[in-house]
Amino acid sequence: MQFLTPEVLAQIASFLGIDRTTAQKATAGAVPSLLAGLADLVGTPAGSNQLSKLLSQQQAGSPADILRGASPERLAETGTGMLSGLFGAGTMGTMAQAIGKFAGVGDGGGSSLLGILGPIVLGALGQHQRETGLDANGLASLLRSQKDQISAAIPAGLASQLSAAGLIDQAGTGVRSGMAAASAAGSRIASASERASSAYATATKTTQWPYWLAALVVLGGLAWYAFDRPGQQTVAEQTAPARPATTVGMAPTNLTVDGVNLASQVNTTIDSLKSALPSITDATGAQAALPKINAAISQLDDVGTRAAKLTPEGRTALAKLIAAAMPAINQMCDKVMAAPGVGPIAKPAIDDLRAKLDSLARV
Repeated sequence: MQFLTPEVLAQIASFLGIDRTTAQKATAGAVPSLLAGLADLVGTPAGSNQLSKLLSQQQAGSPADILRGASPERLAETGTGMLSGLFGAGTMGTMAQAIGKFAGVGDGGGSSLLGILGPIVLGALGQHQRETGLDANGLASLLRSQKDQISAAIPAGLASQLSAAGLIDQAGTGVRSGMAAASAAGSRIASASERASSAYATATKTTQWPYWLAALVVLGGLAWYAFDRPGQQTVAEQTAPARPATTVGMAPTNLTVDGVNLASQVNTTIDSLKSALPSITDATGAQAALPKINAAISQLDDVGTRAAKLTPEGRTALAKLIAAAMPAINQMCDKVMAAPGVGPIAKPAIDDLRAKLDSLARV
């Protein structure tokens, strides 16, 4: 999600005729949903080979370049063709309906969003495949290694809808085989992929984008990897954290301690804060939100205690995860403290919260 900068989100919002907040919410749900579908797709040799072939034909470009390189209608049509060729039109329609309902943009808005994001996701994965020399099996292994984290990054409300539609298995946090089955007809996929790739090549520019997108599921969520993009702003208009010194393509560091996934716990806490803090606009709102803020602080205390049992690599990964979320939280806290009459009520809890986050963000 760090690649979906304010500029890119503004373009997507303009294309869809929605506000930026809605575009960000929709994108935060659509990206992990797409990646979840791809992770399930590569569960079969046919799906793995077809995805690898399609990616090898992509001409990568930055999101802004891709959005500037074609009209919204052409880009959405091209992306929809790609994704329908991979997943099947029925699965794409169901996913679009779920995302449209989740984000409040309707079936058409969900379909257009998926079409616009498809070339971005596939273009970045294709660039990563070329840079690392991954063959079809290597790419499949990469996606499968992150399948649980990808599924866990789908917002709860959207996950419930996708689960009800039979696209994901919430209980097992894994994607059902329906997507793989929909994509198993090899010749149909190959034909659709080639047509979509050809259309994409004429609709986009060729600017290099030497980054990959598997960590998009983190959106502002799971920062399993951090990226090195000097001078680039994140959604919170902050510099993206540097890429950790690990081998690209390796499975994410295990952040589970005593049966508790600390990454999931952190993301749940951050989501709670993102819900509670914006509601504080006056003294009454501050009083109502304090229990949620204090509960988040307690959860962070628990994370800190358990983090002591992580490996050094695990502590580094956890620190980067929290550091990636801090700019947005700090911005919200600043707005809270600037609200009339709120400071005396909220300051102790806000100070405590910031101290906890700052401590956890340091290795």
